[in-house]
Amino acid sequence: MSHEHVSYLELLARGAATEAYDRPVLLARASGAGPEALAELEEAKQLALRVRAELEGRRRREAELSALFATAHDLAGLRDLDAVLRAIVQRARSLLGTECAYLSLNDPVAGDTYMRVTEGSVSARFQQVRLGMGEGLGGLVAQTARPYVTDDYFGDARFQHTRTIDTAVRDEGLVAILGVPLSLGSQVIGVLFAADRRARVFEREQVALLCSFAAHAAVAIDTANLLAETRSALAELERANDIIREHSGVIERASEVHDRLSELVLHGGGVHDVAHAVSEVLGGTVEFTDEGAGAARRVGGHAVREGDDWVAAVSAGGETLGALVLHGQPDLDPVDQRTLERAALVTSLLLLARRSAGEAEQRVRGELLDDLLDAPDRDRRLLRERAARLRTDSEAPHVVLAARIDRAGAADTAADTGADAGGRESADRQRLWSAATHLAATRHGLASARDGGTVLLLPLGPGESAADLARGTARTLGGTLREPVTVGASSPVRAPLDHPDQVAVAYEEARRCLDALRMLHRSGQGAAAEDLGFLGLLLADSRDIDGFVDRTVGQVVAYDRRRGTDLVRTLDAYFASGMSPARTKDELHVHVNTVAQRLERVGRLLGPDWQSPSRALEIQLALRLHALADAVTAT
Repeated sequence: MSHEHVSYLELLARGAATEAYDRPVLLARASGAGPEALAELEEAKQLALRVRAELEGRRRREAELSALFATAHDLAGLRDLDAVLRAIVQRARSLLGTECAYLSLNDPVAGDTYMRVTEGSVSARFQQVRLGMGEGLGGLVAQTARPYVTDDYFGDARFQHTRTIDTAVRDEGLVAILGVPLSLGSQVIGVLFAADRRARVFEREQVALLCSFAAHAAVAIDTANLLAETRSALAELERANDIIREHSGVIERASEVHDRLSELVLHGGGVHDVAHAVSEVLGGTVEFTDEGAGAARRVGGHAVREGDDWVAAVSAGGETLGALVLHGQPDLDPVDQRTLERAALVTSLLLLARRSAGEAEQRVRGELLDDLLDAPDRDRRLLRERAARLRTDSEAPHVVLAARIDRAGAADTAADTGADAGGRESADRQRLWSAATHLAATRHGLASARDGGTVLLLPLGPGESAADLARGTARTLGGTLREPVTVGASSPVRAPLDHPDQVAVAYEEARRCLDALRMLHRSGQGAAAEDLGFLGLLLADSRDIDGFVDRTVGQVVAYDRRRGTDLVRTLDAYFASGMSPARTKDELHVHVNTVAQRLERVGRLLGPDWQSPSRALEIQLALRLHALADAVTAT
């Protein structure tokens, strides 16, 4: 092998440029080689150039295949469509050796094509340009679905030039442009471009290569769309599953509420038991209220939202009994709304049942008290059995109380017509009877409507007096009715079922005490005979003289007995002397200062008002009765 042939092999080995292959021929000519030797070298040069071209083509095809393989690999692991499209545009620009490459997509809504990815672009206007269908080279490719190439964009008349597109291309400085369609079947979805800022001719292989990249780009877009649709479908399925689970949970809650409410009704549960059960199931806080059902009542009893709460009216027969209010669940499912409404219905049934039972018990209590008042000769064993069923303590001391409503506007009532006055009095009696029967039930006593008012038979509590019970009853009934109620009480009756004849006697005493309170202008108060001083002594059937004396001057008597003083005789002399200290000291033969000191001590024992006319009268009567009792004892 000659030296010149070795030189060509070295040039091929190092990939020398085409101009380097002329050097061996020039050197041989310069050294005086003959025509045959020069011809042989020329033949070797041509052979080496053909080998170089073949090697260059293979390297180019290898690079193209490598790029296409990398693109296919990107598609296989597609995660980000923009990243895949940018890789395709970058590889196309690199393999074709262009200064710029870009990809546009069709907008079916706007009816044009817009830039999606650019590589090598420097113009913001070019990167944001939109091409109408048929406008510019890209518009022509998108419209015809065929590749187009131009080596001089501004001198090519095959496509429609517009000022917008030409301005953008001129800003970018592009001259030679190749565009190939992005196709999915027969539909063109966009265009892939390769462009230079100088005139150049794109070879057929380069057009084919760009078409291959365009096919991959179309596949990437289609895959991304399919993935998006799949994700959307999965999301819809997840939402549907969530809705199904939610509705399933709501139905389960409704079933649970139904079972629990049924159990409550069967086992005699109350209104608050219903509220507690619904609270646990619905996850909020449910409470029963006597008010707040206005909005729910206006829409026919359905649950309605008021602010962040839900309200369901509790009603029966057109009467609103209250409402169930759900707190803490502003967004309530329709099924849960019906659950709240069902709970309100159950609550109304429980309230009606309780009312019916209460009314029946009230009638029974009234009938038993009427029998004690009107037929005291009834079988006492039967009376005790009836009292036991009403949970009445028949062994404890009881007090009979007579109660009436005393209106502040009695004068206005008197001015009413007879029908109006009669209707009002009837309503008052009904209201008072209802409140009194409730009080009697809570105190384990009896109550009945009688003589235009109400009579009660209530047991005394530990340490409680008849006067205490009368005052407490007046306060309770007056507070319930929000009107003054006057209550007169009898002296205690021990074991009234053992002495039923004493109940009627005690009732008459209570009525006399009630009348006395009204005459004394003490309407709206409660009192027993012991509260009325000597008037109580006259009214009481027991004629408890010792009790009257003890309540009136007992502290003075006890003081004399403990200290050996003479306060009782001083009081007698003081009243006998017309309440004059000067005459009193003459009667007692003591100094006037001694009288003053004794009277001061009396005031501390009896209270500062002991010399008022009413108190003074009671004290004088008590002193006379005390002296009479001492005389009888001495005899």
